[in-house]
Amino acid sequence: MRVIVADDHPVYREGLVDVIKRRPDLDLVGEAQDGRTALETIQRERPDVAVLDMRMPGLDATDVLSAIRRDGLETRVLVLSAYQESALVYRIVAAGAGGYLSKDAGGQAICDAIVAINRGTSVASPEVSAALFSEIQLREARARPALTERQREVLQLTAEGRSAAEIADELQLSTETVRSHLHNLYERLGVTDRAAAVAEAIRHGLID
Repeated sequence: MRVIVADDHPVYREGLVDVIKRRPDLDLVGEAQDGRTALETIQRERPDVAVLDMRMPGLDATDVLSAIRRDGLETRVLVLSAYQESALVYRIVAAGAGGYLSKDAGGQAICDAIVAINRGTSVASPEVSAALFSEIQLREARARPALTERQREVLQLTAEGRSAAEIADELQLSTETVRSHLHNLYERLGVTDRAAAVAEAIRHGLID
């Protein structure tokens, strides 16, 4: 399996290169100390897996991933980083990384991750997985339309199949007020009818 390594810290890179060279199933075909050289090496050598430091001079791992995808290259990428901020992890995974490990991971764990990624298995250290879940949940919460308590009540009763008149009776409102709430709900949810409003509300977890 052909592998390249890119990291701008010489001592860390040399240690990783040494570990990879001692693995009989891995063939180191290149190394780089910055992102641009890493991309050029990937384009020239077409390795199976590229092991990239997240933050490198010139181009960072996200830039290299974007170029790999742009050029239609089949090289899979394992990102190593001392940073596990949730937004950063999300950005790297969304860019197409096959794995994301902390730079504190041991040499065997990194080599095993290279093999797994080459087989198509996604790999992440526990802290990275936790950060990714956190970011996904945060983004979903931000995307969720904010509704008033009354709008939620109207929406819930609509989902139960109640008519505007029945909802008005249940909530002790006028039918026109209920219809006004429904109109505002359609606008908030970006839909034009009841069925779509209910479906969108369920998708966002706004009603049971």
